[in-house]
Amino acid sequence: MSAHRSPLTAHPRTGTVLAFDYGEKRIGVAVGDLQTALAHPLTTITAADNRSRFDAIAGLMAEWRPVLLVVGIPARADGSAHEVGRLARRFAQRLHGRFGVGVALVDEHLTSHAAESALREAGARGRRLKRALDPVAAQRILEAYFAAAKTGEMGNGK
Repeated sequence: MSAHRSPLTAHPRTGTVLAFDYGEKRIGVAVGDLQTALAHPLTTITAADNRSRFDAIAGLMAEWRPVLLVVGIPARADGSAHEVGRLARRFAQRLHGRFGVGVALVDEHLTSHAAESALREAGARGRRLKRALDPVAAQRILEAYFAAAKTGEMGNGK
């Protein structure tokens, strides 16, 4: 997984970060802290329409007051573009435009698979697994961002 600096804004060194695992039906959300580089699953946004989705995100923004947003961008195993990846990039642009907070993009290749494996290993099954999957995937995306930032592997916004 790699993280890319957004060309839109500078990235802070301290403060709260919200991460999003964008999906057409659900958006997983995780929260973390830049200083501790710890990420935690937060919630799933299940609203079907964009207005309701962004209203839910506005509530999270008001509650957590993040200094940075991270959005997972899916790609195919061969690295080629993915339709949901295009939608996730558009979602990231809307986040930046609506909330004026910097956005970093992270390659989320296999994060949902890794999240599901971790949850199964922890004993989650059925509804419990389904309910936790999206926020845990967002947590993995945020952990990938923290790891890339720590090792200096931040890209140039591609």
